[in-house]
Amino acid sequence: MMDVLIVGAGPTGLTLGIDLARRGVDALVVERADALFPGSRGKGLQPRTQEVFDDLGVLDAVRAASGPYPDRMLWKDGERLDRQSMFDKVEADEGAPYTEPRMIAQWRTQEILYERLVELGGQVAFGREVTGLEQDADGVSVRFADGTTARAAYVVAADGGRSAIRRAVGVSMAGERVDPAPFLVADVRLKGLDRDYWHTFFKEDGTGVALCPLAGTDDFQLQARLPEGTEGDLSLDGIRALAAAYTHLAAEDITELLWASDFHPRTGLADRFRAGRVLLAGDAAHVHSPAGGQGMNTSVQDAYNLGWKLGAVLRAGAPDALLDTYEEERRAVAAAMLDLSTGVHRGEVRRGEATVQLGLGYRESSLSVETRTDPAGVRAGDRAPDATVSGVRLFDAFRGPHWTLLGARTTAPGIRALPAAPQSYGPGVFLIRPDGYVGWAGETAEGLGMYLGRFSG
Repeated sequence: MMDVLIVGAGPTGLTLGIDLARRGVDALVVERADALFPGSRGKGLQPRTQEVFDDLGVLDAVRAASGPYPDRMLWKDGERLDRQSMFDKVEADEGAPYTEPRMIAQWRTQEILYERLVELGGQVAFGREVTGLEQDADGVSVRFADGTTARAAYVVAADGGRSAIRRAVGVSMAGERVDPAPFLVADVRLKGLDRDYWHTFFKEDGTGVALCPLAGTDDFQLQARLPEGTEGDLSLDGIRALAAAYTHLAAEDITELLWASDFHPRTGLADRFRAGRVLLAGDAAHVHSPAGGQGMNTSVQDAYNLGWKLGAVLRAGAPDALLDTYEEERRAVAAAMLDLSTGVHRGEVRRGEATVQLGLGYRESSLSVETRTDPAGVRAGDRAPDATVSGVRLFDAFRGPHWTLLGARTTAPGIRALPAAPQSYGPGVFLIRPDGYVGWAGETAEGLGMYLGRFSG
């Protein structure tokens, strides 16, 4: 019996596979399709996700394959009308070295994650569609379309908004339509537009087309808001007709169609993120409007939150109840991000400080223990900022599957200790979780052992 079966080889499943592989957890990713997803759908990586990717060892590859977001260029009647910044600028500082979103096509992100997973000894089994499962006190038995079965201690549903696993375990998802109009997205090759701007062509009725140069490629992503009651034509001729109807480009200027999909923007939040030995992550747990780039980033951070907890239960003897804190922490975040992405879609929220996800934390979590009487600065549950202590950069010290103790020494296994905490954190001793959040904070190290006892046998 394997430790974990991860269903779905999107960004969520691949991120979780990487985190489990570096923890020595026996995990297999299974994917219904015969190959990785070919489209650009989720193309924005928020700063917090860049920090996660730094820890997982893929940030250099991601930054090399990505680029900054261009300004938006508004067109009307074949003329350039106005140039607008896509994002409110967030200033970088020592505590937050990454503050600007990076653009990278989802297919390229997945290639990088897949390469890292394989490098760590993990694998993806393609062409493996799950058709059902049963769970008992010891594990989960999973059935596949080809008649084979597999047995795992835990199953993670990372199989998207229409998750077959979520339905199989009877978890419902409540949500709403964000926009009455249908949308279409496609990856195309074209001629007649520069790659300096995100070109937008919209009519008074709100319908229109946007053409965004995809960083690191020769492609453009086409997004279209269509008239209510219509259906998108996903063929090359359909995409050409759409471009010709809304832009100054001729139909033949769209030279190639690489991928296309249509959708109705909606929200969805699963009632539970855990059903026994089955856990929901990514779009299987929450569905977002693509506006603001919150969906994929929230999904990656689901996996990052879950990975160290599964590792603690399966390898360090932590109680199974630790996995309940995954839902406790991530469902509240997902609900907040759903509200945020809906607000961005409706033009109620600017892309900026709210969307970079650096301010998200778990102060109310049962895993966040603040023992100082008058804490100042960083508190238990907060994201642990970067800093330099005695010549050591904290993000370098955090990198890896261990915990990190700042401001005290310890001989406890699995913990890297730095004898001082940075002045920017405020006074105290800080224990940083494997996912980069402060788990425990105290005046001294007294009580630290009792806290750590919750995560080992």
